[in-house]
Amino acid sequence: MTNYSIQTISENYKMTAFGVTLEDYNDWAGNAAKTAAKKAEITENGKLAELLALADGQEYQINYSLSGKAWRGFGVMGEFDLEGAVVLDFLAGDYLVVPGAGADKDRLADEITGNVFGGLLQQIPDYQYVGPGNATFVKAAGNGEFYGEMWLRVKKVNG
Repeated sequence: MTNYSIQTISENYKMTAFGVTLEDYNDWAGNAAKTAAKKAEITENGKLAELLALADGQEYQINYSLSGKAWRGFGVMGEFDLEGAVVLDFLAGDYLVVPGAGADKDRLADEITGNVFGGLLQQIPDYQYVGPGNATFVKAAGNGEFYGEMWLRVKKVNG
């Protein structure tokens, strides 16, 4: 079983991000292409760098339920006013924290996400994912390796 921990966040917080609405949640290839195109666009036009400069420089991949639709984007911790960006509310509470490591920085966030939703949540019967979103960061760990964590809000359902 993958390592995980439960961390309590005592106050609501915000994240600011650029992203895309995913019309069909089960269209994995199409959603990956839309997400990659958005990442390329905000990298090339400098919007992601501008957002990172306003915050602490740590980029997050964010999955969120926005207006009842699945949404995926890239952003930072904090609330910033930047054209085209959305501000997302993350609520206080218990968060499932799932770490991961690997040599491919660009794939690590997706690998952790796949691990969590591909089976790890089912292995933790005491907690249920309640959203409305989750965020994953990846940073250099040294020696060509990268470290990442996914944080998603959960509620205790047993015990």
